[in-house]
Amino acid sequence: MTQQPFGAGSRAIPIIGQGTWNIELADKAGAISALRRGLDLGLSHVDTAEMYGSGRSEEIIAEALAGRRNEVFLVSKVLPHNASKAGTRSACERSLRRLKTDRLDCYLLHWRGSYLLEETFAAFEALCEEGKILSWGVSNFDVDDLDEALEVAGPGRIACNQVLYHLRERAIEHAVIPWCERNGVAVTAYSPFGQDDFPPSTSVGGKVLAEVAAAHGASARQVALAFLTRQPSVFAIPKAARVNHVEDNAGALPLRLSEAEIARIDAALPRGPKPRTLPML
Repeated sequence: MTQQPFGAGSRAIPIIGQGTWNIELADKAGAISALRRGLDLGLSHVDTAEMYGSGRSEEIIAEALAGRRNEVFLVSKVLPHNASKAGTRSACERSLRRLKTDRLDCYLLHWRGSYLLEETFAAFEALCEEGKILSWGVSNFDVDDLDEALEVAGPGRIACNQVLYHLRERAIEHAVIPWCERNGVAVTAYSPFGQDDFPPSTSVGGKVLAEVAAAHGASARQVALAFLTRQPSVFAIPKAARVNHVEDNAGALPLRLSEAEIARIDAALPRGPKPRTLPML
């Protein structure tokens, strides 16, 4: 399946989407072309945040989505220092203005801050009632945070948890993914290729990825995305500011790895021990 439900009771969306962190640093015309090409190829999940470029990312996305808003599952995030009940509403309305839309498909708390979850979640629920957001979730939440969030929100309300996840950082496999699967919460992998630490072709892991890719007529990065999204709760949002990169990402949508291939990648790039704290960028 190239699509799956985004959390309990949510609509199905593609397992590969488009991230936009630092997209404001890229050539603007190229970035807009890449986002539009991604939509053409079915990458309709577009993720951003008020933090990205201090809102500039949202403005670029607005240009890219002009005339195509209804094709998109659009996600943005509120910063923790804005996440009071009133502050969350104000931040959401600013994001809506920058994005030139009347609603977000999902709105996330970017990470835990000093405001009580009761405040932020109450604002989310009020925004849902008004139709300004259609669902809400969290980001960078470890299991303890998720337990508290579930106690506050109740079952079926948290759509997703967006977390760091790539082949060299698989910490969420220990407890976060199992928790989310038990509770009907989608997992969105940000930075799925890491930060300049994608396994080089000369490494053991890189050689395994290359061999698996060759067997499928795919690229190593497509294999990486297929591995990360092998479980039915997991989505990935790689950034692509150039058309050729987004086309490569989209090529991962139909790719399915065998159990033997998954085992080879797992052995070459093991998840390692469970860390004390949840890794994040």
